[in-house]
Amino acid sequence: MKRILILGGGASGIAAAISAAQQANGSAEVILLEKNQRIAKKLLATGNGRCNFGNSAASIEKYFSRDSQNAKLMLDEISEHSPEKWFADLGLLSRAEDERLYPYSNQAGDLLNLLLYWLERLDVKIVTEKSVCDIGVKGDEYWVRCADGERIYANAVICALGGSAGPQFGTDGFGYELAKLCGCKTEPLYPCLVPLKCDKRQIQGLSGIRVKCGVSLLNGEKIIHSEKGEVQFTDYGLSGIAVMQLSGFLSPKSGFSAAEASIDLFPDMDYGQLETLLQSRCGLFEQLPLSSMTDGLLNRRIALAVLKRMGGEMEKRKAGTLNENEIKMLAKAFKDWRFDGLEPMGWQQAQTTGGGISLWQIDGKSFQLKGCERLYFVGETLDCAGFCGGFNLHWAFGSGIIAGAHAAKSLAKSSKKREKRK
Repeated sequence: MKRILILGGGASGIAAAISAAQQANGSAEVILLEKNQRIAKKLLATGNGRCNFGNSAASIEKYFSRDSQNAKLMLDEISEHSPEKWFADLGLLSRAEDERLYPYSNQAGDLLNLLLYWLERLDVKIVTEKSVCDIGVKGDEYWVRCADGERIYANAVICALGGSAGPQFGTDGFGYELAKLCGCKTEPLYPCLVPLKCDKRQIQGLSGIRVKCGVSLLNGEKIIHSEKGEVQFTDYGLSGIAVMQLSGFLSPKSGFSAAEASIDLFPDMDYGQLETLLQSRCGLFEQLPLSSMTDGLLNRRIALAVLKRMGGEMEKRKAGTLNENEIKMLAKAFKDWRFDGLEPMGWQQAQTTGGGISLWQIDGKSFQLKGCERLYFVGETLDCAGFCGGFNLHWAFGSGIIAGAHAAKSLAKSSKKREKRK
């Protein structure tokens, strides 16, 4: 019997195994190898345990890649195969929250149980605590050598070994080493969707505070990207989904040597509206210090930090003493609060891996490595990292579904050709 071997039991590997077994319909053995004691360890942690497994608005604008042209073609192919419909056909009822997709129960464990059910029903053989260390070709088969010395032969291999993000979930980045053994070129790796360190003097006394605001990544005065949401101040810098989205733009090849973050504490007002508000409050609370005048608008520690940054002992000024120009300066400080010395946190805090296998080497219709029939790379190992919001699992599940089905179809075609020759 023909054999399809999947390396890695994360989201993309599980999807590939189920998809291959569905397509093969008993004509090929499907084996899933996983180095950890159990599969899908990282999947259970996504969406704060709710498993944000996809996003109905996935598009190239929500992904980081050095090759956006090929990434778009692959994403279009994933949309054609509709991971959302695939899950529905498996029996998953989902709910959408601002286009983010979750199991209706809001439990990651329920989605995993569904996947485990189908792996068992389709007779996928799962082998855990099995680390891969080498790959090669013998005749018309691939062989994979494991850390315990065993060689496993297969007619098709799908590499779904994940990235370097989240080593606490058992990831080690070996997928890139395996790709290099297969002759793949890779883009430099970097932690993606991570909090940002900044100059600690700029956040002194603010740790633990959360604010709803706008936040932009600047290179000089040019806005690279802007987000709106909650920002959390930590003892090392800035965190929260809005900040983590910005981290994806700080790749090793970005060239942003002097990047800054700008926080807008009043994102729903333009400068004129904020100036009017501040002028009104300065008159209403003319005897209060400026740090108290903003009570009800801002956390007092936040207001104090902004005022101190302005200099001139603004925090000690009475609200009623500000002239028109100083009110304009105050509005500017509240809407353009700068933080420099930006540096992404490390792999432990990263939600996904930026960089990876260069996409021009991968066939966009099948995720097969060009020039290597029935050898596939899927998921986080590829140079395509998504924003927060289910985009990475959309990519992982979608690429796995496509590769698994293609591998099974390819084996069926080769079998028919051999029968005709006979």
